[in-house]
Amino acid sequence: MKRIIDIFSSLLGLIILFPLFVLLSILIKSTSIGSVFFIQERVGKDGIIFKMIKFRTMYVMQDTCSTISLKGDVRVTKIGGFLRKYKLDELPELINVLLGHMSLVGPRPDVLGYADQLVKADRDILKIRPGITGPASLKYLNEEEILAKQEDPKAYNDEVIYPDKVKINLDYYNNQSIWLDFKIIFATIFRTSY
Repeated sequence: MKRIIDIFSSLLGLIILFPLFVLLSILIKSTSIGSVFFIQERVGKDGIIFKMIKFRTMYVMQDTCSTISLKGDVRVTKIGGFLRKYKLDELPELINVLLGHMSLVGPRPDVLGYADQLVKADRDILKIRPGITGPASLKYLNEEEILAKQEDPKAYNDEVIYPDKVKINLDYYNNQSIWLDFKIIFATIFRTSY
């Protein structure tokens, strides 16, 4: 049932949002050099690597290796800041949902190096498709701001935020339902708690 909802919703979303995709693509191309899309390898269901598609929000730089970005990051373009603020950079992930790499709701897909650290029961979160949104995403809507206030953002992410996200995602895995997904989608759209 969840997969049917994902297919229908992502297809409908892509059709309805097509004019917005075109507008955002023009804005991205006209304000900075590089591709409209940012494609990055992520860890999906069963630990399978897939290419996640997002709108590009950063300048194209050769030495960009950090997987953490902070509020006010100089790598973020002007339009990119707007896209990130309203999470519009995530819209192309509807393509990943349609292709079956992702779901509308689930744990966010980890970049390589993080999912490898999951041990024992924590690996259960890899049994479900990662999502565009999820309970951990809602809790950390302002993650860039939180990290920007830390003396060592990467250490804080690794020692505090990431373990908390794993805990939240495990709770989601153990209690998942269509009703819970609808509540999370509603909370994501209207930026409320579920």
